[in-house]
Amino acid sequence: MALTCTHGAKALVILGALSTTVPAAAVAGEWSGNVAVEGTWFPNNGSFPGQTNGGVSISAQPEFRHRWDDGNRSFTFIPFGRLDSQDERRTHADIRELLFLAVEGDGDWELRAGIGRVFWGVTESQHLVNVINQIDYVEDFFGEVLLGQPMLRLTRVVDTGALDVFILPGFRERTYPGEAGRFRTPLVVDTDQALYEAGSGQRHVDWSVRWSQYAGNVDYGIYWFDGTSRDPRLLPGIDSGQAVLLPYYPLIRQAGLDAQYTGEAWLWKLETIYRDYKDSRWRDYGAAVGGFEYTLVGINESSSDLGLLLEYLWDSRGLDGDSVFQNDLFAGMRYTPNDAASTEVLGGMFWDLDHHTPSLRLEASRRFGDNTKVYLEAQWFGATVEDDPLSFFRNDDYVQLEIARYF
Repeated sequence: MALTCTHGAKALVILGALSTTVPAAAVAGEWSGNVAVEGTWFPNNGSFPGQTNGGVSISAQPEFRHRWDDGNRSFTFIPFGRLDSQDERRTHADIRELLFLAVEGDGDWELRAGIGRVFWGVTESQHLVNVINQIDYVEDFFGEVLLGQPMLRLTRVVDTGALDVFILPGFRERTYPGEAGRFRTPLVVDTDQALYEAGSGQRHVDWSVRWSQYAGNVDYGIYWFDGTSRDPRLLPGIDSGQAVLLPYYPLIRQAGLDAQYTGEAWLWKLETIYRDYKDSRWRDYGAAVGGFEYTLVGINESSSDLGLLLEYLWDSRGLDGDSVFQNDLFAGMRYTPNDAASTEVLGGMFWDLDHHTPSLRLEASRRFGDNTKVYLEAQWFGATVEDDPLSFFRNDDYVQLEIARYF
């Protein structure tokens, strides 16, 4: 499908606006980043009108970094933009980071202010404990890509641990596919009619505190979050006479723990949360994902390593909840030849123990030359049982190839 002029012009204007926000002082720093071309093929016809069997997109993510005062001060700016031929909502732009960092007291104190991204978690199949940033769902169905979050972050480093305090003004809404997009629900999510439990809506100020530490072979982090949930509840609504889904963002309190034990070839991993809703309409719940990765080093007397992964995913709400992973197993393998091209292949299978349905996923990457990297993704949804949440995507199996040029 050819990209319409309206959508293309919109994306170019957004990207142009981002490029003009770089401070004048930026000339003293260093630029890097990448531009990429991505092609996606869907072997099955879409479930809804307007969906095509493939599309092409281009993206750009320049990165600017500047350090001064012997490295005790730094500024980071990372904008992102994508132009997509298939889904108008995937043509979008974001500021991933616009962050100032100040280090004081021999490195014991760190202050970050601006827009940033925070990644927590240790497991492979699901990053359950991530709660600071919103998911950029149109970029990645599995929630690996995050939107930038306005924040003030104060870190106190103590011996083998660190205490982080977050003040989070300015809520970010989740992105969702449009009518022609893949990985959508039967009813389109109307992001223009988002609802909030907080009276101040997107202006509600969230906060979080986290303690992280390593003790011997164990690394762990424990946190408390109080604010607007990044996971919306989807409620029925109407837009121009058409039935739609309205994202409703409730207020929550959430405790979380992530831990990893490292023992020679073994990695034992755990993530768990407990969420308390302030709105009594929603059921409080706990969830966890845990397992291990065992690495066979130097297989067949070569430089290659093979990691074997097994994880279990659980949600206390069971089939009454809206989680895809309420009672599932994940088994996978990670192949790393440790070659000059940084080749890596990860493949795995999810098995729903309630619905007895599998799904398969493959990720691979390899560098060509000094500046080009190729990424391959493939996903097969095996869910055919109607009450399985993944059944919405049973026609959305795909193969995706991206070629990125780094500078």
